[in-house]
Amino acid sequence: MSTSKPRILVTRAIFQSVIDRLSAHFEVESNPDDVLWDRAELLRRMQGKVGVFATGTERMDTELLAQCPELKICANMTVGYNNFDLPAMTAAGVLGTNAPDVLTETTADFGFALLLATARRVTESEHFLRAGLWTRWSYDMFSGAEVHGSTLGIIGMGRIGQAIARRAAFGFGVQVIYHNRSRLDAATEEACKARYVGKQELLQSADHVMLVVPYSAASHHTIGAAELALMKPTATLINLARGGIVDDGALAHALRERIIAAAGLDVYEGEPTVHPDLLTVPNVVLTPHIASATPGTRQAMADLAVDNLIAYLTQGKAVTPLNPEVLARG
Repeated sequence: MSTSKPRILVTRAIFQSVIDRLSAHFEVESNPDDVLWDRAELLRRMQGKVGVFATGTERMDTELLAQCPELKICANMTVGYNNFDLPAMTAAGVLGTNAPDVLTETTADFGFALLLATARRVTESEHFLRAGLWTRWSYDMFSGAEVHGSTLGIIGMGRIGQAIARRAAFGFGVQVIYHNRSRLDAATEEACKARYVGKQELLQSADHVMLVVPYSAASHHTIGAAELALMKPTATLINLARGGIVDDGALAHALRERIIAAAGLDVYEGEPTVHPDLLTVPNVVLTPHIASATPGTRQAMADLAVDNLIAYLTQGKAVTPLNPEVLARG
């Protein structure tokens, strides 16, 4: 009888503790040098693997799945999973999992940090200082927008959106309005001090608009030229969600023409490539998809992906399945 362990692929460099935990159950091929494999190389390395520890960028679709017949599970260490073609994975009998909950508070912290930096023109003023242009004080130098007492409009009121709302309402006395696919129950609205409104009313009323909606075909370009034109010229836009939620080209134009005052972005269409026009406008804060980037949170995200791999491949269970119908097949 064979005593060989099932084979697992870890696609990017990750904590050694992750490799150690997986190695107790599986034969692990890892990527300690953090090489960015192209699709052909990823496919080559996935041969014979029953599980993949993924970081949210490895695309799992019909073409790839057809060439990896032994694959049983792909576990993202991210909460987002737009790299998964879930219908294709389900058809192929491959379980997908993600890492919700463990990054909620850390991401909400960063969302509020991005809001404050954008409203108060932190990046723009720092560039000014570093360039040696600060020679004297003036009453209107880098005058920004108020956050306390303002109106924050949140599009996407899931766990992270609710955590941001609580920070805004209870910490800064902000009036919170929100738009979501479905309205929250009254108790949750009260806990967040948030009021449900239509999308158009939100865009027209909010001093700051925060995007925390998952990416899907339906949410593609939730904010484009038409939506930006509805916003106040003094308003800011924060995208904490996913690239593709915002039409980055339209946003760059709106910033240059001062259709809105400023924007703060942690995610981009086609990232890590950033729309070149966004790099030429001063009134935008740009960060490289780091909203969940604290050691403790990234460790928790990775651990949850490991938990899913171990639970499914050793017990036929999963902690956070995305397509649980695969579990039902036994």
